[in-house]
Amino acid sequence: MEDCFICQKHSGTIQTAGNAIYENEFVQVGHIDNGENPHYLGHVMIDLKRHAPTLADMTEVESAAFGKMMSAVSKALMETEKAEHVYCYVLGDAVPHLHMHVVPRYPNTPKQYWGPNAVYDWEEAPMGNEEDVRALCERLAAYFKNIT
Repeated sequence: MEDCFICQKHSGTIQTAGNAIYENEFVQVGHIDNGENPHYLGHVMIDLKRHAPTLADMTEVESAAFGKMMSAVSKALMETEKAEHVYCYVLGDAVPHLHMHVVPRYPNTPKQYWGPNAVYDWEEAPMGNEEDVRALCERLAAYFKNIT
């Protein structure tokens, strides 16, 4: 769809500062682009490559690939980044193209900052710049090369 942000991203029509991690025929995985703001390290997006607004719109093959990728990204964050918990959520309100947010929670995060959005509010949250994001993405990409 020509006016869909994620479709435009996949076609190369627009560029984002988010870093690519992994891609196959069904999904694309990348670190979220937080603009000029500091980046919460490890906030990853899994995009379905075909335009489909919701989880219910996936084919059986796409849903298998998407579910496998949710598990793989979670494992990668736990193994390479030492996350102690991983949140996954789909909203779809602002961008009606299926994409899953995958957000790690790191050790020693106080309980009041647990939750996919609350982790951003913790003063000691692992935030970083583009170089930090690039390094994290390289670690995750190396993990995927070892499992695929």
